[in-house]
Amino acid sequence: MVWADRFLPEPFMAQYNLLTDDERCQLFGIPTDQAALIRHYTLSPEELEFVLARRGDRNRLGVALQLCLFRHPGFGLRDQEVVPDEVLHYLAAQLAVPMEVYRDYGRRRPTRLEHSQEVAKRLGLRSSGRADMPLMVDIAAEAAWSTDRGVDIANALMEGLRDRKIILPAPGTLERAGATGRARARRLTAEALIAPLTPDQLAQIDALLGTNPDLGRTPLAWLRGFPEAPSAGNLNDILERLDHIRRIALQPVLADAIHENRFRQFVREGAVAPAFLLSDYGPRRRRATLVAQMIDLESQLADAAVEMFNKLVGSMFTRANRRKERQYQGTVKDVGRLMRLFDQTLSALQNAHDRDIDAFDVLDAEVGWWTLMKAKPEVAALAELAAEDPLITATEKYMTLRKYAPAFLETFTFRATKTRDPVLSAIEILRQANRSKGRVEIPASAPMSFSHKKWKALVVDGRKVDRRRYEIAVCATLRDRLRSGDIWIDGTRNYQRFDRYLLPKSAVPTAAAKLPFTLDAHAYIEGRTRLLDWRLRRFERKLKRGALKDVELRNGRLHITPLTAATSPEVEPLDRMIDDILPRIRITELLTEVARRTGFLSAFTDLRSGRPHDNPNAVLAAILADASNLGLERMANASPGVSYAQLAWTHDWYMREETYGAALAAIIDTHHAHSFADIWGQGTTSSSDGQFVRTGRGRGGQAAVNAKYGIDPGVRFYTHVSDQHGSYRSVVISSTGSEAPYVLDGLMQHGTSLKITEHYTDTGGASDHIFGLSHMLGFRFVPWLRDLADRKLAPIGSANQYPGLKDLMGKPIRTDAIFECWDEVVHTVASVDAGTVAPSIILKKLAAYRRQNRLDLALQEIGRIERSLFTLDWLEDPDLRRRCRAGLNKGEARHFLAQAIHTQRQGRMTDRTLLNQGFRASGLNLVIAAIVCWNTIYMDRAVRHLRSTGVDVPDRLLAHVAPLGWSHISLTGDYLWEQAAQLSTDYRPLRLQDDILATAA
Repeated sequence: MVWADRFLPEPFMAQYNLLTDDERCQLFGIPTDQAALIRHYTLSPEELEFVLARRGDRNRLGVALQLCLFRHPGFGLRDQEVVPDEVLHYLAAQLAVPMEVYRDYGRRRPTRLEHSQEVAKRLGLRSSGRADMPLMVDIAAEAAWSTDRGVDIANALMEGLRDRKIILPAPGTLERAGATGRARARRLTAEALIAPLTPDQLAQIDALLGTNPDLGRTPLAWLRGFPEAPSAGNLNDILERLDHIRRIALQPVLADAIHENRFRQFVREGAVAPAFLLSDYGPRRRRATLVAQMIDLESQLADAAVEMFNKLVGSMFTRANRRKERQYQGTVKDVGRLMRLFDQTLSALQNAHDRDIDAFDVLDAEVGWWTLMKAKPEVAALAELAAEDPLITATEKYMTLRKYAPAFLETFTFRATKTRDPVLSAIEILRQANRSKGRVEIPASAPMSFSHKKWKALVVDGRKVDRRRYEIAVCATLRDRLRSGDIWIDGTRNYQRFDRYLLPKSAVPTAAAKLPFTLDAHAYIEGRTRLLDWRLRRFERKLKRGALKDVELRNGRLHITPLTAATSPEVEPLDRMIDDILPRIRITELLTEVARRTGFLSAFTDLRSGRPHDNPNAVLAAILADASNLGLERMANASPGVSYAQLAWTHDWYMREETYGAALAAIIDTHHAHSFADIWGQGTTSSSDGQFVRTGRGRGGQAAVNAKYGIDPGVRFYTHVSDQHGSYRSVVISSTGSEAPYVLDGLMQHGTSLKITEHYTDTGGASDHIFGLSHMLGFRFVPWLRDLADRKLAPIGSANQYPGLKDLMGKPIRTDAIFECWDEVVHTVASVDAGTVAPSIILKKLAAYRRQNRLDLALQEIGRIERSLFTLDWLEDPDLRRRCRAGLNKGEARHFLAQAIHTQRQGRMTDRTLLNQGFRASGLNLVIAAIVCWNTIYMDRAVRHLRSTGVDVPDRLLAHVAPLGWSHISLTGDYLWEQAAQLSTDYRPLRLQDDILATAA
């Protein structure tokens, strides 16, 4: 783009502040890239005829330029216009004239004006004037109804004027009209949101900002600061806050009065603006912001309450199972002794049988009758322990359940597909019992549709119902059905009816047409049947001939020879050679340089105005505070020129999930476009893995204890890494849950220019559902399965067709299940592909079903087909195994860099909310991506230098030298942001031999 002097900000722009300089260049500048030249500046035969009718080459080129600039950007050719050579060359080539003649065009201003009028007349254009300002404001206001982004509003305004054949006015006029329209849209949306409220509701909204003596703070701050660590007290605190909001009686349909984007803007602003700042807003804006915040917070609190209820009920059974395991472990010696006694008893009975003598005599002589009778109580006790259901042990925590369950059941209205769902009836019985003052017995006729069928026998003793067990069984069943979506709660986001997460049925055909598989169920199954049959028969022949490299069948079991290291011993010396000449740099300088080269700082925009921060150093410091786990206060102490107040304000108003994501995408895209990154891959494959991060003792957010990582609670940062080492997505997940649901989230939602087609995970990221969904979404899923040899192949049809594979065959594929639920499968996959719902939400809902439902079974059977095909690929293709191992190694290497950066507070996160834990993960991932990008740029320069001096640096060795080193980077110490900002924008010189010797001296 070329940015002419006439587009520089005018004095009024400081007041209206609609666009940034980069956005002005993007919208008002003349494009120079080839695609834009072809799209906007290619002359049609009719236009060529019109232009060639002019006398002289300079006039022809000038008229052609006028015609094209009226078309785009739409201003025409103005005085002192700086026209890029690329545009002149492109037009001159079409006219077969030299581009240099343009210098002589328009020396007479009347000639240019005359041509301008002729071109405008031909195009049917008219000039804009003061009378058009109301129209421009109307167009801008309509565009601003759905967005606050200045570039979107200005673009819509320009398109609206072009459609009406009006020549664009000066950029300043456009911005003034856009800013005025945006202000009108803001006012109208605020009015629409609060118009239906009664005076009493408005009074309650206003009261949210006044300090409450009982709370010691404003009600708004109290409502926002709800606890996340699961406990009975915290759940009751959440329910109390929920009740407070519900008393205001704000209906969720209020949000329907304005565009969803506008509503989310009010919500985001209300979530971070402190009470004193909201108090300074005008009444209309203040009330609208608070109303949106309360509507959203009601859903947040409802979700948080249900999530905490699920965790508390689930923990009762987890503790029961752990207690049972401990009891088992305590009986190991007794079990061993009793089994030896049992063995002696069997031997005595066999002896009696073989000798045809009285069994009791032999038993008494060899074992001892009284010895057996003495062991009888121990055997009975062990049998009872083995048969004991966790429900029995969980009942011991009944009084803990009573601290929160009655209030929880009373707070929500539960819904189900069936009008007389037995679980809802059971909940109503418990509600009635809880409302009664005296002790109430549960009637024998009470519904008992529990998660486990055997619970009914445990709950009913004779004709009497054990209320404790009944109540716990009902709560456990409710938990399972809420998680699966069989029972839902209106007003929540995470616990809705299952089909609410999917596309409307009317939109499915259009969305499904984009999917990479046939939508005809019979054609799909027929195609996979033929393919799987052919592959199984081929594999059977290869296995019989011993033609599979490193794979053989011994004693009915597959044996796969482990891969040998493929890295040449020459790699390590080359790695050291490159590292030795890389420039030494502070992390502050590195981030500043990468920001200049990628422009990622422009992604961190003010929540209200959409403007980038006027102090880049504050943004970089806030990012590094997240990444290093240092925190804002300690970062401010270590950063001269940056205060804690600046960092706190920056973090609140500029750091969001979407701004972190856009900034990361800017770095990843720059790195992906760098030619040296092709050394490691083309950006078409990736891997994902979780990294455990310890947290404080309070288990907020996703923190939980996983014995695999020790006794400390923690979370996992689940990260996707491309084959070019670009760390393109990172999210916080529970340390105890499965990684599998999040595999596809990263592939579908990264927002970068990477085109991933093949993805690697370890065993934890694999499931049959992932195999099925990955294939249907167009990805090749390649997990490293530790237990692959024990997993069975699934034929379509009888396994007897493959006698040579009989030991490897499992249950046949249930194609009937796929046919029965095919429409629901297509609906679900189309919804995921369209971005309507995250894959992890669907997978977690399906995994929550105690009894497999139709959709779950169909997806699993599709996944078993794909897993069988993958298994055959894996066994037949050693290169696939090597690619997978290499991809996973890149992720593991990234973990080492993450540990080096995330070192403050001994690497232990003290954040107790999932939001702040997410900021830590995002900051860390962005800094890693920046280091990889910087290393790539300077490794390229280092390699070019080495090659210029005659050093042989083959690409085959470079492919094993990762851009993840940090020995040349000073990661800690004082953070001198001002000093970093003042450094030259040129590339840093390499650290050549003379420099190294001088430094050593």
